Order: sequence, then C-alpha cells, then structure tokens
Amino acid sequence: MGVFSGLDTEAYDRQYSDAELMRRIFSYFAPYHRQVVWVTVYVTLVSVAGVAQPLIVSRGMGALAGQPGVTLITVLVGLMFLSGVGVWAANWVRRRIQIRIIGDVVSDMRRDAFTATINHDLSFFDEFESGRIISRITTDSQEFIQVVQLITELATQVLLVVILLAILFFISWQLTLALLALGPFVVMLTLFFRRLARFVTRKSSRALGNVNAAIQEAVTGISIAKNFRQEAAIYAGFAEVNEQSYQVNLRRGFVLSNVFPVLNVMSSFGIAALLYWGGLSVQTGLVSVGAWYLFMASVDRFWFPMINISAFWSQFQAGLAASERIFALIDAQPTVQQTNNRPAAHKLRGEITFDRVDFRYSKQEQVLRNFSLRIAPGESIALVGHTGAGKSSIVKLLTRFYEFQGGQICIDGQDIRTLELQSFRRQLGIVSQVPFLFAGSVADNIRYARPELSEAGIEAIARQIGGGEWLETLPNGLHTDVGERGGRLSMGQRQLVALARVLAQQPAIFILDEATASVDPFTEAQIQEAMDLILKQSTSILIAHRLVTVRAVDRILVLKQGQIIEQGSHDNLMQQGGHYAELYNTYFRHQSPYAYDSLHAAKFGRAPDDVELE
Repeated sequence: MGVFSGLDTEAYDRQYSDAELMRRIFSYFAPYHRQVVWVTVYVTLVSVAGVAQPLIVSRGMGALAGQPGVTLITVLVGLMFLSGVGVWAANWVRRRIQIRIIGDVVSDMRRDAFTATINHDLSFFDEFESGRIISRITTDSQEFIQVVQLITELATQVLLVVILLAILFFISWQLTLALLALGPFVVMLTLFFRRLARFVTRKSSRALGNVNAAIQEAVTGISIAKNFRQEAAIYAGFAEVNEQSYQVNLRRGFVLSNVFPVLNVMSSFGIAALLYWGGLSVQTGLVSVGAWYLFMASVDRFWFPMINISAFWSQFQAGLAASERIFALIDAQPTVQQTNNRPAAHKLRGEITFDRVDFRYSKQEQVLRNFSLRIAPGESIALVGHTGAGKSSIVKLLTRFYEFQGGQICIDGQDIRTLELQSFRRQLGIVSQVPFLFAGSVADNIRYARPELSEAGIEAIARQIGGGEWLETLPNGLHTDVGERGGRLSMGQRQLVALARVLAQQPAIFILDEATASVDPFTEAQIQEAMDLILKQSTSILIAHRLVTVRAVDRILVLKQGQIIEQGSHDNLMQQGGHYAELYNTYFRHQSPYAYDSLHAAKFGRAPDDVELE
C-alpha cells in the first residue's frame, strides 16, 4: 500500500478552480470592506516606505560624494530611522485590523459549514464518517486562516514589485529587461509547485480527517473495547492512520519547504549575472556608481517579494485546498427535497397516509415497494417483523430523514414534501432505541423540548410518571448530571428522561423505536405508564420489541420484505396463527408477564383478563 492509499475523495467532494475559490473567499470579506480598505492603505504605506529606503541611501551617496558633512549624514540617518519606524507602525496597525478580519471571516465560514452540516438529512451521516466532517469544520478552517493571511502578504509583495519595477526601469531599462528574462523560469517553477502543493495538501487533509475519525470512534466505543479487551486493536488502528498522516504531512512539508531554496538558488544566479553586467556598465560609464548601487539594492528588494509571491502561491494552494473541502461540505446537496415550504398547522391532527410509496437505500436495496398505509388521528400502531422488514424505514420516511422515490406521504391530507421541515418536525416526538441525552442535568434534557419551561413545570411533568418515584432513584433528582450521552444513568432511567422530554413537547405524532435492553419490572412499569400518557394524546408509531408494548396499541402491523402481511389486535393475530404468531413464539413468548401483571393487580386490585398468554 502506498502512502496516499485510502485517501480518496468523499462522494460530495468537488474541485473548484482557483478563480471560483477566490470569488467565494472574497464574498466572505464583503461585509468587512471598510476594514479591508484600511488594510490596503497600510499595505500601500508599508510598500512605499520599503521602497523609500534604498532611494534615500542612493541619493545620500550621491550627495555625500559631492559635499560630505555631519549634518547631511545626520539627516540621512534620521530619514532612515523615520522610514523604519513608519514601516513598523503601519505593519502593527495593519496586523491588528487583519487579525480581527480573519477571526470574523473564519467564524462566518465555520458557522456556514456547521449550519450546512446540521441541515443535512440522516442519510448523509450514515454515508460519511462524522470525524471527517468535524475535521473539515475545525482543522480545515484553521488551514484557511493561512489563506487569508497570505492574501494580505501577497498584496503587499505584489504592490512592492510593481513600484520597484517602475524604479528599475527608470534607473536602467537594459538591466531591467535582463532581470525580467528570468521571469518565465520563476513562473514555471511556481506552477510546478502549485500543482504539487495542492495535491499533497488535499491528501494531508484527508489523512487528518481519518485520524479524527479514528479518535472519535475509539473514544465513543471505549466501553465496548474494554469489555472485549480490544484496547490494543484500537491502538493499532489509530497508529496505522496516524503513521499514514505523518508520512503524508512529511511529504507535504518537504514540498513546501523546498520552494524557497529552489527559488533562492535561481535568484542568486540572476543577481550574480546582473552584478557582473552592472559592474561592466559602471566601468564603461553607462551608469553611475550611485545608480548601480540603487539598482542592485532594488534588485535584491525586487527578488525577495518575487520569491515570496512564488513561494506564497504554493503555500496558498494549501489553504485553497482546505477552503475547497469546506466549500464542498457547504455545497453538498441534500437527498431530501422539499417541493414547498408551507408552515405546518399549529397543531396537527395526526392523520398519516402512505400512498403506494417506493423506497430504496440504493439501486440494489429495495425496502418498500408500492407500500400503502393509513393511520387515523390519535391511533396507535405497533410495527413488528424481522430485521430488514422495513420498520425503521417507514419511520425515517415519515420524519423526512430520508427521501422516498415514488408515491406520496400525506399528513392531514397535505403532501409531506410541501411542509416546512422545522415547523413539521416540531410536532414530532421521537425516542430512538438508545435514547440520546445531552451533557447536563435531567431537567436540562427535559427542557430541551420546550426551552421556556420553568423548573416547576419540568417537575410537574416528571411527576406524571409513577408519581415521580423514579426521581428518588436519582442522586440529585432533576439536577442529576446525566454525563456524556447519558452515561451516568441506567438504560431505564435514560428512557424515562427521553419519554418525559416527549411529554413536555406534547407532539401530534409520537414515534418510538423501543429499546431491546431489559429493565427491572419497576422501571418497565413506569416506562409503560409514561408511554400510555403519550399514547392518549398523540398519533403513535411504535417499533415494538416487548410484549407489553404490542398489547397496548390499537393495531399491530406485521411487516415482511416491505409489505404489510397481517394486521389487527394481539388476540386476533394469535388466533390466525400466521407470521405474527410465529414472531410471538420466537421473540415474545419468553418475556415474563408476571412483573407487569403483578403491578397491574396492585394498581387495579385484580389481575388482567388476559393474564394467561398463549
């Protein structure tokens, strides 16, 4: 395997020309045009002051040759001192303004990249690793800072070259033409390093993205790794991508660090030739000693910015490659396409209709074909079936996380593709199979659904579940810190917090991908009580894994290969002895009903009528 193997582009990557990238970059500077004008002014002052110094020395040498004196020397020293102070002051002010502009521009770019990322549909995150996406927003935007800094440096150097070129023509147009004869060689070298710099920088960014992805995966799955004693395997995987990143960056550093030496060698040959020819010109009287000195001093000052421009251009490509990756992320097209953006009704009734819907993840992976389903407002249904039957796909299409290829999905008679996503999703209450909690307290996570909720309001909602007894199992009640991803809580406690969050939201449509993890009977009863509260006020779709859940819904849908093959109540489906009965005997029969039944008896004073399960 080569150093650059495995560093291919992402599917949404695209290549931009330098002109496109520059236009895009300059668009970020547009809001700060006044500050940019001031930077330009100070860049001009620095360039003019830099050119003034050899002119002062040249004129001084001519004056001293005719009439030497202490006063003249003092004036020359004073002028040189003022020129140096002027350059320092102008540079200091320029850099202060420049740093502020850079900070604002990079902040705007990161904001746009992050906004584009969070607005992508879930299929985007299924396909592309989050660590690589994070690398584009953070690391590549840091690389972009170099582009902004180099733009101002290039502007200074270009202005200096133009001024010096005019002065050199004034001194000796013959020597200046000889100097410009080296230009084509500089351009060829610059173009060579440009291509090479862009190539190695793209690879470097991708390699660093792999490192970030490996670190994120290792940290996220560290508990599993420790459980299976796979720390060494995780380290080996990280070491491999880290070594690749090291090797790629080594080559990148080698390319960029060779720009200056190569150009310096070329300039040295050119200056040596001009020095020899200029010396002969002085002997023949074509130019004076002062003019020759001024020309050679100006040539040195001319070559330095010329080398800088050439070297900066190669390094500039590194920054452009970084900005290219950021813009590719921003410009990536979502697969979910809305045909309109009408705000959803303030409170949806919750009527859901799937009309001959076709859906596939890829051309080879057809999940739903000509699928139809109607769910009445306020109805609760459970989806059951083997893995791959299409249960999760139905939910993902309803929430607009994925795009379907045929048919129509309607909410309250309105095509779901015409509803503005934010107002629509605000009325969806979703609890995933592994409930996700944000770092913070239990109260913070419940308030996530309704930020305006007071502490008393949160407590009232939490106490609707089992009279709030579950709060007593938490060390600090509602103020208990849940930890990262809710890791300090048990799975049952996380489910209760997630359900309380939905209760606070009061959604029109409730979607639950039920957790398969076992919980103690007390917690299971409280989870079921919370679900009953939500089921009463919402149209509900449950991907069921537990018997107590399927028995609580109005209708059970049995799915197989993306089709509804049976539907009805638990008792009716069991009497049919079809696919549901087979699923029940395989997955549900072993689930003991006694814990739930004993709690039912304690609550209602009797055992349920259907305590005997067949």
